[in-house]
Amino acid sequence: MTVFNELRMRPATAGRQGWDASTTARLVMAGAVIFTLLVGANLATPLYPLLQANLGLSALGVTAAFASYVLALVATLMLAGHWSDHIGRRAALILAVLAGLAGSWVFSQAGNLVVLSAGRALQGVAVALATGASAAALRELLPTRPEWATRFTLLATAGGVAAGPVIGGLLSLLPGPTTAPYYVHSLALAAMLVPLYLLQARPAIKPPVGRRPVLVLAPRRPSVSTQARGAFWLAAAVGFLSFSVFGFCLSLAPGYFAPIVQTDSRPLTGALAGMTLAASALSQVLSVRGRFVVPAGLAVLGASVLLLAAAAAWSSPLLLAAASVCAGLGQGVAFRTVFNDVAAKVESSQHAQVISTVYVITYLGSAVPVIGLGWATAVFGLPTAVAGFVVLCSAAALALSAVTLRTALQRTA
Repeated sequence: MTVFNELRMRPATAGRQGWDASTTARLVMAGAVIFTLLVGANLATPLYPLLQANLGLSALGVTAAFASYVLALVATLMLAGHWSDHIGRRAALILAVLAGLAGSWVFSQAGNLVVLSAGRALQGVAVALATGASAAALRELLPTRPEWATRFTLLATAGGVAAGPVIGGLLSLLPGPTTAPYYVHSLALAAMLVPLYLLQARPAIKPPVGRRPVLVLAPRRPSVSTQARGAFWLAAAVGFLSFSVFGFCLSLAPGYFAPIVQTDSRPLTGALAGMTLAASALSQVLSVRGRFVVPAGLAVLGASVLLLAAAAAWSSPLLLAAASVCAGLGQGVAFRTVFNDVAAKVESSQHAQVISTVYVITYLGSAVPVIGLGWATAVFGLPTAVAGFVVLCSAAALALSAVTLRTALQRTA
C-alpha cells in the first residue's frame, strides 16, 4: 500500500511491496518519530533569551510564542487525533514529519513574533499528528505487554522534551545560533522520511466504509467509556499539573535559572531546563509498583517545586538541580501509573482517540498557566511571579496526592 493510497483510504492491493520491518524496527521508528519531533519543538528553550533580545520580545511575548505551539497541538489533537485509525499509523507519522519540517523552516526564518508563533504552531500540528499515532502503534506492537507500551510512549515523549533544550543549547554554539539548530533538525527529519516511506505499512484498524470515506476524518466529540472515566480524569488532572511545571521549565525557566547558576551559557541553561524532563524520562525504566505510588509521586512533585523557589531565594545551584530531578522522578512515576491505568481500560480501537483526548487536557497545562505566568511576570516581575506559580503548583500536587492516598487506603481496607 503506497502512502498516497493510505491518505486516500483506498483498500490495500494484492502483493504489496516494501520493507517488511521487524517488530523491533517498527517500535524504534514509532518512538523515534515522536522523540525527534519533540526535540525540534523544544530546541527553542535555551534560545528564548536570545530571541527575546533580537526581536524585542517581552516575557509575555515569549510565553505567547510558546503557547501558540501548545494551542495548535491541542486543536489538532481534537480535530485529527483519530486520523491514524483510518489512514494508518505510517501515513499519520509521515504527515507529522512533513509538518515538522515546515515548522522548523518557518521558525528559523522568523523576524517577528507573528512568524515565530506561526512556526511554533506548525510544530504543534506535527507533534499532535504523531502523538496518537505513535502511542497506538506502540500498543499494537506490544499487545501482550501494555505496561511496556506505556513506558515506551512516555520515555519517547519525556525524553524528546528533555533532550530538546540540551541539543538546542549545544547547536546554538554553531554560526547562526537561532537558525543552525533548526537546519540540523530538518536534516534529521528528512532522513526519517526514507525508512517511513519504504516501510510496508499495516492496514488501518478502522478502514472507512461507504462512498465518502473522507467523512470518517471529521472531528469527533471526545468520548470515554464509563469503565475508564475515573482513570481518564485522574490521568488528565495529573497530566495538566505535570505539564504546567514542564511549561515553565521550557519557557521562562532559562531566564529564571541563569542568576542562580550565575551564567548565561545556553547549553547549561538548556540542560537545567531539561533536567526535570530528563528525570521524568529516566523514571520510565524504573520498576516502582504499589498502591501508594501515585500519592507518593505527587507528594514528591509538590515538595520539589517549592524547593525551586527556595533555590532561587538561597542562590543554590545544588538545591536547584536536586529539586529539578526529584520533581521529574515524582511526576514520572505518578503519571506513568495513571496513564497506564487508563490505557489498559480502553479498547484498542479507541486507543488513539482516548489517548489523544488525555493529551488535549495535559497539553493545556503547558499553555493556560504559562500564559498567566507571563502576564504575572510583566506585572510583578519574574521572581515574584514564579514564587506564586510554584506555590499554586505545589498546592495542587499535594491536594491530588491526598485524594489518591484516600482512594488507595479505601481499596486497602
